[in-house]
Amino acid sequence: MAYLLGLDIGTTGTRAVIVRPDGSVVGAATGDHQPMRMLKPGWAEQDPEDWWQATIRAVRAALERAALKGAEISAIGLSGQMHGVVLLDNARVVLRPALIWCDQRSQAQCDWITSRVGAENLIRYASNPALTGFSAPKLLWVRDHEPKTFERAATFLLPKDYVRYRLTGEFATDVSDASGTLLFDPAKRDWSREIFSALGLDPKLVPRAVESPEVTGVIARETALVTGLASRTPVVGGAGDQAASAVGNGIVLPGLTSATLGTSGVIFAYTDKPKLDPRGRIHTFCHAVPGKWHVMGVTQGAGLSLRWFRDQLAATEARYAERTGEDAYDLFARQASTVPPGSDGLLWLPYLMGERTPHLDPDARGAWFGLTAAHTRAHLIRSIFEGVAFSLRDSLEIFKELAIPVEEVRASGGGSRSFLWREIQADVYAKPLVTLRTSEGSAFGAALLAGVGAKVYSSVEESASQAIEVRERMFPVPDRVAIYERQYQVYRNFYPTVRELSHQLAALAR
Repeated sequence: MAYLLGLDIGTTGTRAVIVRPDGSVVGAATGDHQPMRMLKPGWAEQDPEDWWQATIRAVRAALERAALKGAEISAIGLSGQMHGVVLLDNARVVLRPALIWCDQRSQAQCDWITSRVGAENLIRYASNPALTGFSAPKLLWVRDHEPKTFERAATFLLPKDYVRYRLTGEFATDVSDASGTLLFDPAKRDWSREIFSALGLDPKLVPRAVESPEVTGVIARETALVTGLASRTPVVGGAGDQAASAVGNGIVLPGLTSATLGTSGVIFAYTDKPKLDPRGRIHTFCHAVPGKWHVMGVTQGAGLSLRWFRDQLAATEARYAERTGEDAYDLFARQASTVPPGSDGLLWLPYLMGERTPHLDPDARGAWFGLTAAHTRAHLIRSIFEGVAFSLRDSLEIFKELAIPVEEVRASGGGSRSFLWREIQADVYAKPLVTLRTSEGSAFGAALLAGVGAKVYSSVEESASQAIEVRERMFPVPDRVAIYERQYQVYRNFYPTVRELSHQLAALAR
């Protein structure tokens, strides 16, 4: 029997998932990462070597749990956090820690890119505006602030593509992940010569870009020794985490949308041609489905909001969870379920790392608004669940403006495991919320892409029809929908009202 391995190089860990062609997961494991380094407000870095060591641990553990040998894996697919900047010199040595997706230090470089290329030309050439989350501004920050390091840079890789290099010795990326660099033209599905020229960057910095199911290399002999995989096993292009997650959720046809709640939160919809928002509030990228595209909106601080609460304000729950083995997030959900929808008028803005959709603002700051002496700890927690859902609804409102159909929303990511959070999402979106038999997300989608590359499936669409099964449909409740509709209108008007004050506070922290 053919077995497929998907690897997802995430923010907090690397996930390895082994899948049968029918979508059954037979083995899975995670190699944890060291916490990201935040030396200053808005900075975020990780060590690429840490990703590699986590990959080794995850692959070995997944093979052991599946009771399989590496030779039984037919192909490997890769996924990972997008936008990170890994720089290697001519000897293929990493030059500095990677600036990762949530690093916000490069606003000055964004402004320069916009003035240099032109706001309209950025949408024309890259389908997106210059944002601090993207790779090109981070690359230019290194050029501006660490010129000696930049002079030594011979190759720029995205996080999953660094792991590809360690697996195969090959430099390559895929069109979905490349779309998030601001150096790529999603409409042409190729690197943008116009942008490289305008920014004074050498196109030799970037690897070749391929369609997601295309084979990019094979497991090297040295890699086989440390991972337990078999040498010569093919490795496909894979996809950025959101496109791979969408494949794993079956978002490969019009009308289907996904809501992924991980560290960040993403609303993702399939399109059969590039759909551009002139204001750049959502991203237009190549899909992992060859010849197709997607749009997505991003909130930076989705699951991050709850993790921040756990780490900074929930020592009691953390100790209890450690003592009993219960998940602290389950404790939060139980407390939050004692509070009525709308948290008695309390709102949470999840802008802990700036914000992308719809504000495009690295200086956005989080806040509770509406606190009174009657509010309890449970209100604080429920408002976080609700505030993240409101933030994701912002993207659905933009999809509506662009006439992108949304018939149902498929939930994935760690947040989808919470019944309460699924219920809140269905009511906030006023759409049916679907969960699937497999909730492995990006790693699962990467495994399906590997199956297409290995000819186990004839197409990405066929992989979805064979391997994906609906487990639950949750429908919105009209009374709760009405409550959330009124509260959402307050939510969407709150940050524009305090934006200037938020910028003043951000300036004080610099």
